[in-house]
Amino acid sequence: MVYETGNPTVDDALERVLAGERLDRTDGLALIAQPVEPLAAAGAVVRDQFGDGTVDACSIVNAKAGNCAEDCGFCAQSVHFDTGIDTYGFLGPEKILEAAKRAERDGAQRFGIVVAEKGVSKEHRPDEWDEVIESIRLVRDECDLEVDASLGILTEEEAEILAAEGINHYNHNIETSPNYFPEIVGSHSFEDRVETLETAKAAGMDLCAGVILGMGETPTDRVDAAIALQEIGISSLPVNVLNPVEGTPLAEQDSAEITTDEIVTTVAVYKLLHPESRVRLTGGREVNLATDEQHLPLEAGADGLLTGDYLTTEGQSPGEDLEIIERAGLEPNREVNDFDPDEVKARADGNGPRESTTDSNETTTDSSASTGPEPSDD
Repeated sequence: MVYETGNPTVDDALERVLAGERLDRTDGLALIAQPVEPLAAAGAVVRDQFGDGTVDACSIVNAKAGNCAEDCGFCAQSVHFDTGIDTYGFLGPEKILEAAKRAERDGAQRFGIVVAEKGVSKEHRPDEWDEVIESIRLVRDECDLEVDASLGILTEEEAEILAAEGINHYNHNIETSPNYFPEIVGSHSFEDRVETLETAKAAGMDLCAGVILGMGETPTDRVDAAIALQEIGISSLPVNVLNPVEGTPLAEQDSAEITTDEIVTTVAVYKLLHPESRVRLTGGREVNLATDEQHLPLEAGADGLLTGDYLTTEGQSPGEDLEIIERAGLEPNREVNDFDPDEVKARADGNGPRESTTDSNETTTDSSASTGPEPSDD
């Protein structure tokens, strides 16, 4: 055994993960009941063993906001809820490119184009589809960023086109466990989400799919969500934490609370269950973790961040996020976009919250810029 935490359950699981074994649901349920300290230590060991020693930053742009026909109980952009957010049609390729350039300047490695609707439809909205494709090409050709997308449900033809255009990750979060999903969403099923992910994967795109914590789910639900993601096969697992938006059903739910230890525990367990995936801290971390606590999930195995603003709520500046990465004793990823971290931190406009036009409860792609509305996970 290379490392021992002193907790037999955690140490046994850690040894098996390091030997290349995939943990199962029974393991996950046993682990999530353990104290946070040994779990955090084990998560860090797994990250160091399977990762590249960096924290990967992504950014998103809310390319089309509001008036979504779906009824996801956490989402400020649903037409079913009166949340008072700004709504607008597709921003257009030039504004998407502007957001991507900002993300590149701020040190993102990935940039996600997010659309708030059931699905961008090549058949029913061909003009909008063409603008999406043009936006992807502009960002791909003019920025040193991986281009990701979160465009809702896809047909096989649409997925194949996106893959051919160079989309790196397709984001479509599962939100929570199969069992708890109907408590959060009524207009579509968990299986609908999985089908979209399978369609994107079959076309050749990597998958970014994760959860929202703090919606009233149990620890068992958190484990079951991670197991479902194992079965799907993902490379990025965004962990959002509910930031209740006034007017949504979950803003009135008293049980929708989660502690710092629960967040850190879940991140560590997710890293043990998904050792080769990036576990990415995304929407809601700033309102659920104090500034001097935000490094703790990174110390427990997380190795990705969504930086900047979210879909309809403000995030932190990229400079602040870099300081959190440093506080955890880690380095930012610069493989795709070889930026200067000192310049990002020193830039005058990087010392405060960015102008926001986004939502805040879900992270949608693997990306890292912010422009008006930015998506987090929904």
